Amino acid sequence: QQQQQQQQQDGLTPAAAGEASLLGEADAAAGKGSGADHLYEVGTFAQVHTILAGDSADSAQLLLLGHRRLKREAVLSPVPLRVGVSHLRDESYVNDDITKATSMELVNTMKDLLNMNPLYGEQFRTLMSLTGSIDLNDLSRLVDAAASLTSADDVTLQGILETLHVPTRAQRVLELLKKEVELCKLQQDIREQVEAKIMKEQRRMILMEQLKSIKRELGLEKDDKASLLAAFQAKWEPKAAAAPEEVRKVVSDELDKLSGLEPVSPEFNVTRTYLEWLTSLPWGVHSKEVFDIQHAQQVLDEDHFGLQDVKARILEFIAVGRLRGSAQGKILCLVGPPGVGKTSIGRSIARTLGRKYYRFSVGGLYDVAEIKGHRRTYVGAMPGKMVQCLKSTGSSNPLVLIDEIDKLGRGHTGDPASALLELLDPEQNSGFMDHYLDVPLDLSKVLFVCTANVLDTIPGPLLDRMEVIRLSGYTSDEKRSIARRYLEPQALTDSGVPADVVGLTDPAMDSLIDEYCREAGVRNLKKHLEKIYRKAAFKLVQQGAKLVAVEPAAAAAADAAADKQQQGQEKEPPAAAADPAA
Repeated sequence: QQQQQQQQQDGLTPAAAGEASLLGEADAAAGKGSGADHLYEVGTFAQVHTILAGDSADSAQLLLLGHRRLKREAVLSPVPLRVGVSHLRDESYVNDDITKATSMELVNTMKDLLNMNPLYGEQFRTLMSLTGSIDLNDLSRLVDAAASLTSADDVTLQGILETLHVPTRAQRVLELLKKEVELCKLQQDIREQVEAKIMKEQRRMILMEQLKSIKRELGLEKDDKASLLAAFQAKWEPKAAAAPEEVRKVVSDELDKLSGLEPVSPEFNVTRTYLEWLTSLPWGVHSKEVFDIQHAQQVLDEDHFGLQDVKARILEFIAVGRLRGSAQGKILCLVGPPGVGKTSIGRSIARTLGRKYYRFSVGGLYDVAEIKGHRRTYVGAMPGKMVQCLKSTGSSNPLVLIDEIDKLGRGHTGDPASALLELLDPEQNSGFMDHYLDVPLDLSKVLFVCTANVLDTIPGPLLDRMEVIRLSGYTSDEKRSIARRYLEPQALTDSGVPADVVGLTDPAMDSLIDEYCREAGVRNLKKHLEKIYRKAAFKLVQQGAKLVAVEPAAAAAADAAADKQQQGQEKEPPAAAADPAA
C-alpha cells in the first residue's frame, strides 16, 4: 500500500530513459557485458502496459509506463540478474519567480512544438491517454513529460534522468525543447521552399498546356507530334518515288510507329532522329555531270602547273566517262610525297565533272563505326561517314576524297581497312548497308578518290580495288612557275604587302628553291615565301608605312588638288624602297 501511494505521488519520468536501460539489457543479452556492467546506475521503475508480437516468434514490442527513478545499489545474483535498488526522490527547491517563469516558458514552448509538428501532438495525446492530465503546478512531472517529446540522444536523456534538482532539470529540458522548435522551423522552411518550387513548375505547366489548347482552337498552332509528322511527310513525298521499295516500307512503318508514341517516351526521340536521317538523304537526286575535255583541261591548268602525266590520265578518265555516259566504276588512288597537290587535284576533278565535293581523312582511324555507323540501340548512335556525306552534299553522286588511306589504324573496335573493302568495291557498294540506317544504300554512282604517301602500308585486297596514279613531284622550273603564279601572290595578300613595293628577284627565287626547298612538294616553299613577306611587312611598318583606303575617282581627284595646295607645308613620308636582301 505504501508503494502504491509512492507511485501516485512521484508521477512520470521520460520514456526515453526507460528505453535506454532496456538497450543496455539487450547488449548484455548479446554478450557485450557481464553481471550489471551493462546497466546504468540510475534507471526507471516501469510498468508493462502493452505487449505486441514481433515479426518473429521470439520477438515482441513493449509499451512501458515509467513511474519513478531507481538507483542500483548492489547485485544480488548474476544469473538470473537481480539487483538491489533504492527509490530516488527529487531534491527540494524553492518555487520562486524564476522557477515559475521557467515553468510558463516550458508550457509555451510545448504549445509551439505541438502546433508546428502533428507528430508531437499525436505522441502527447497518447501520453495523456495513458497517464491522465498533467498538473502544470507540478514542475517535476511537467519537465519529465516535456523531455519525452524531444528527439535527443540516449546519453542526453540519461543525464536528465539522473538530475534530481528540478530547476536544473527544467533548464536543460527547456534548451532541448528550444532546439526542437528551431528544428521544426527549419523543416517548415524547407517544406515551403520545395512546395513553392513544385507549385511554380505545376503552374507553368498548366499555363503552357492552356496556351497550346487555345492556339490549337484558334488554328494558330498544331500539335507538336502532328506538326512533326506533317513535316516528315512533306520532306519524304518528293523523294518517295525515286527511293527503293524497301526504304519506302521502312519510312512508312516508322511514321506509323511515331504517330503511336508519346513525346515523353525515350523511343519517340530515337524514332524521330532515325526519320530525320532517312528523309534527309538525297534519294534519286543527282548532280548533272560535265564530260567536256576542253573545260577539264582549262580547270586543271588553272589549278595546277606541270603534272602533265597526271593531267593526261585524268583527261583519259573523263573521256572514257563521256563515252560510257558515267564516270562510275573506278576508284582512283593518288600516290605521292607530301605537298605535291594530291588533295587539290581531287577538288579539281570534282570541279571538272560538276560534282559535289566531300573530303574526310582516315589517318589514324581505328573505329569501324566511323565508316559503317553505330547500331541504333546505342545511346548517341550516329550513321557512318558516307551517310553524313550524302546528307551534307545533297547529291547521290558526289566526289568523295578519302585522305591518308595509307595511315589507317586498327584497334579493338575492328579493322577499318576491312570495312573499306565493301565501300570501295564497285560490285558491292550498290547495296552498301550502314549499321544505323539498316537499309541498302546505293553508292555505285559515287566517285571515290583516295590519297596516300606510300603504298606499302595499304592492305593488298584494298589496293587491288584502286587504280594508282603516281605524282612524283615538281622540278625546279615547275616550282619557280608555281611560286610566281600561285604561292607569291597568295603570300603578298596574306601579309598585306603591296605587290609594287616589295618583290623577289629571280636569282633570289632560284637560290630559295635550290638551297632551302629541295623537297618534292611546294609546301615548304610556301612557308618560306610567307616568312620573307612577313619580314618585309615588318620593315615597311618600321619605316612608317600605313594603310590608306582607296577612294573613288572623283574623291581621288579632289584629294590630289588639295595636296597640291598644301605642297611645301606638309611633306609626305617617302615610300619604302624594295629591300635587295629580300
